[in-house]
Amino acid sequence: MKHSSRKSRLVAGLALLGATTLALSACQDSNSADPGTGTSASGGAKPISVALITKDNNNPFFVAMQKGADEAGAKNGVTITKAAGAKDGDEDGQVKAIEAAVARGDKGILITPNGPGVNSAIDSARQAGLYVIALDTPPDPADTVDITFATDNFKAGELIGKWAAAQLDGKQANIALLDLFNDKVVSVDYNRDQGFLTGMGIDVKDKKKNGDEDKTGSYTGGKGGQYSIACNEPTQGAQDEGKSAMENCLSKTKDINVVYTINEPAAVGAAEALSDAGVKGALVVSVDGGCSPGLEAVKDGTIGATSQQYPVKMAELGVEAIKKIADSNGSDKPAVTPGLDFFDTGVSLVTDKKVDGLDSISVSEGEKLCWGK
Repeated sequence: MKHSSRKSRLVAGLALLGATTLALSACQDSNSADPGTGTSASGGAKPISVALITKDNNNPFFVAMQKGADEAGAKNGVTITKAAGAKDGDEDGQVKAIEAAVARGDKGILITPNGPGVNSAIDSARQAGLYVIALDTPPDPADTVDITFATDNFKAGELIGKWAAAQLDGKQANIALLDLFNDKVVSVDYNRDQGFLTGMGIDVKDKKKNGDEDKTGSYTGGKGGQYSIACNEPTQGAQDEGKSAMENCLSKTKDINVVYTINEPAAVGAAEALSDAGVKGALVVSVDGGCSPGLEAVKDGTIGATSQQYPVKMAELGVEAIKKIADSNGSDKPAVTPGLDFFDTGVSLVTDKKVDGLDSISVSEGEKLCWGK
């Protein structure tokens, strides 16, 4: 009888264990995602993951953009994976990051394209079902991505060009153009350069090509006068290369009194070269509007004026857009600004030397809006 009793208890125990195992299995299945619907069997939303791919990890502009994406991701329940090229212009690094996003199963990609070399990888990502948004730098052609959130870079250049022409008060303009690249064509590069020259009142011929304007002639901005272009030099958007670019210009002539720069790190480098060469009084203008080194340099007179853009806003809009697309199964997509092929995130001229008829904000006002603190 004792043997029979033990056997009965063993059978009962195995039955209980089997029931418990089945219950645990059912519980796990109820929390797993249904790949066909994008939701879990219990009704919860499948997590949304987005890749942010910037040009580099060093420029304060892109650091601010990364921070903005992280904050927007936390607010909207979106997982952000960050990647970047080794430096501005590193297309291969960005291509690898795009491929990683596809392999990871991300819902979308936010990218500041390093050049046309990333276009085919973006196309492959979109074919794989990812929604791709460009930030800051519209690709060429614009429909390479689903939409771009960016500064109107031509307008940004035009503002600092108008300011510089007014400051010259009719004097001869001896201009150094410190661009981004000389080995590839990127829209942010030619738009800022050509916008600056247009603001100066110089005929740029082809607005999508740097360097084809006449090297001497008349400018019509401000009171108008004569100009000469001493150089077009690449800076890669970096301070040390901005200094080297300015040194190359100064080796041709030290009569330079107007310096256009693609961004503020390049501007600070150019100012160092001007100081080392003993050149005083040159008007240095730029684009970005970061707290440091940008507005600090405007405040101390190193940079005369800069066009302020808003990278945090770009990142926030990008994250929110992909979240809405995911939540609406693709029906709630953002639209471009009327008359443009991108969504304009705004730009302001920042200077403490106001020009009549040209809208601008002071450095103190710009400090309330700046990034990279």
